[in-house]
Amino acid sequence: MNYMSRGGRLSTELDAEQEYVSLLYAHLDELRADTDHRLAKTLRETSSNPQAMTQRDAATAHYGEQLAQYGAVENGLCFGRLDFADGTRSYIGRIGLFDEDHDYEPLLLDWRAPASRPFYLATAASPDGVRRRRHIRTSRRKVTGIDDEVLDLGPGEHHVHEGLAGEAALLSALNATRTGRMSDIVETIQAEQDEIIRSGLNGVLVVQGGPGTGKTAVALHRAAYLLYTYREQLSRRGVLIVGPNATFLRYIGQVLPSLGETGVLLQTAGELYPGVVGTRHEPAAAAEIKGRITMVDALRRAVRDRQELPDEPVALVVEREELVLDRDTVADARTRARRTRRPHNEARPAFAEAIVTALAQQEADRLGAEFLDAADLADIRRELAEEETVQDAIDQLWPLLTPQRLLSDLYASEDRLAVAFPDVENRDLLRRDPDLGWTAADAALLDEAAELLGVDDRAERAAAERRRREEQDYAQGVLDILQLEDDADPDILTAYDLIDAGRLAERHDDEDYRTAAERAAADRAWTFGHVIVDEAQELSPMAWRVLMRRCPSRSMTLVGDVAQTGDLSGADSWSDALAPYVEDRWRLAELTVNYRTPAEIMAVAAEVLAELAVDIEPPRSVRQTGAHPWRHEVVELPAAVAALVGDHAEPGTLAVLAPETLVADIGRAVVGEIPDAAVGDQPDLENKIVVLTVRQAKGLEFDSVLLVEPAAVVAESPRGLNDLYVALTRATRQVGVVHTAPLPAALKALTER
Repeated sequence: MNYMSRGGRLSTELDAEQEYVSLLYAHLDELRADTDHRLAKTLRETSSNPQAMTQRDAATAHYGEQLAQYGAVENGLCFGRLDFADGTRSYIGRIGLFDEDHDYEPLLLDWRAPASRPFYLATAASPDGVRRRRHIRTSRRKVTGIDDEVLDLGPGEHHVHEGLAGEAALLSALNATRTGRMSDIVETIQAEQDEIIRSGLNGVLVVQGGPGTGKTAVALHRAAYLLYTYREQLSRRGVLIVGPNATFLRYIGQVLPSLGETGVLLQTAGELYPGVVGTRHEPAAAAEIKGRITMVDALRRAVRDRQELPDEPVALVVEREELVLDRDTVADARTRARRTRRPHNEARPAFAEAIVTALAQQEADRLGAEFLDAADLADIRRELAEEETVQDAIDQLWPLLTPQRLLSDLYASEDRLAVAFPDVENRDLLRRDPDLGWTAADAALLDEAAELLGVDDRAERAAAERRRREEQDYAQGVLDILQLEDDADPDILTAYDLIDAGRLAERHDDEDYRTAAERAAADRAWTFGHVIVDEAQELSPMAWRVLMRRCPSRSMTLVGDVAQTGDLSGADSWSDALAPYVEDRWRLAELTVNYRTPAEIMAVAAEVLAELAVDIEPPRSVRQTGAHPWRHEVVELPAAVAALVGDHAEPGTLAVLAPETLVADIGRAVVGEIPDAAVGDQPDLENKIVVLTVRQAKGLEFDSVLLVEPAAVVAESPRGLNDLYVALTRATRQVGVVHTAPLPAALKALTER
């Protein structure tokens, strides 16, 4: 029942809810003030004791995280109420609040708690003990409206209209204008979404859903749910969310904080290698080559190519004496190193040892080996190993490589590319200046190269061991000073009775109080407790390898739609993508309801979907707007598009989606008409008007879309029809098409503007 039509009764109900919501905010303010006081007190504490300082840092981080959570849930703190048949009631909100003065009685249930689940699942057919479900609408701290859904009519209430107020709340959210930032759906989660959100942690869950089905929202709410339900496990290992581009990550950036979670790591596929942000543009064909699984063998050949054999003997002058490295000697040293089966950098010491041993034998023969003992030979080897000319030769024949150097040298050399890609005809697409930045596809290759190269950290480990021993010796000295005299009372405990030198030294080690997300972002070897991938169909085979290394437990949520695959190395089926890693041990969940795209737009998009070679039904739209997609043929595109944008009077955001070859010209024309319009990669999505390519718009939504030259969109890529399908389904209200060339056949249903 919607009380908006019931005057006096509405006022009474609103006042009652306002009183309770005000109580909740007062409780939240008390928690915030108490935490703020604790933080200020902690910051005022001073101590030269290292342990006390680290404890202070830990407490500061904890209180800061709590304050961030309280601030993030300020808007929409309480959004629902459940009235049960037994007369009890529960309020539902973004976090849980409890009355400490009354045995921690729940004042507000966290939406993720099991007791909150009937708010999303109860129906008239299966009320689960719920008599009435109430949606509470607020603006800041003021209750602005309530919508009720009576599920189990009691005596005397049969006259009450059993409407779909829950649907009304949903449609109200769907019809709201977009702001350029994604909002959460915690108030309007539907049953099929809730089942996926609360699915178990273990294993690979694939969420297949067409455009507008809420895939991204489900993925983010699932992250919040898992962190709530498996807090101890996931707080240590962290959760990684991978999105298709930086614009998308900014678009979703506020959702998890609004749900009370601030410790999740969000990255693009181009950021999966620490220290690298792959943003440089490259041709799609080049990215496709880099995404092939054959790149594993190509990089392996590239690494072996750096383990060189000299064409001619190498003369080394050591203390005015000449030593010679011939091809056979180097080949033998290389074979010895390769037989260790260690990565390149970790096998390098074996190569160096073999080279030094061979040179030492030459020197011994020159001096008279029959007169030298083992100690003499060891001295010769040590001296040769320290010789700069010897080290230079080893560096030339078996260099110490970083992943960045390996790839830069590979891309810069036609000869090295020919060795790595003997069967790839268009390998010249990979040639580039080594000073240019990295692309998104390079991140996966850098990670694979790191696996092949390894790290020779013997020097670092030796230095760390020296520091440990020095600290232990110092601690032992402190204990010796504190030791009581020999004639002391034996019943009195001494420092020796309480702690040894090793444990005392460990107490002064610097502890790392960064969050799991912060530590994971800097550590290539980090393994996550759970990984969520949005637009997962876009991942290349090489990107899949990186993610599987990051999550050996295979606890993953993969969200996407193979009908929207635009990347040339992306997935055509989930089975093909996952088979190398989990075979058929993954589960599929499907989202079938389109909440975003109106039926009028979806009817046109369905014609495009029918031409794609995928066995997927278009999602069913829940609403109609009466605004039919239209087409408008023009002679000169940039000026016509700018004029249409200037005349656009619809509320909300407008995205102009153009082919990659036209986006710059279209953008200049639009900015000339609307100076504050945003154009190109990583735009400010809070602008009302943005000009993007279809790839840049992936995962985003706008109130209106103006699609420019769809025939060129289709022609730009072998997956052009997939891109067209994506472009048509970004709008929540209206789609228009501007063109000079004949339209693709799939757009025949468009009406003339």
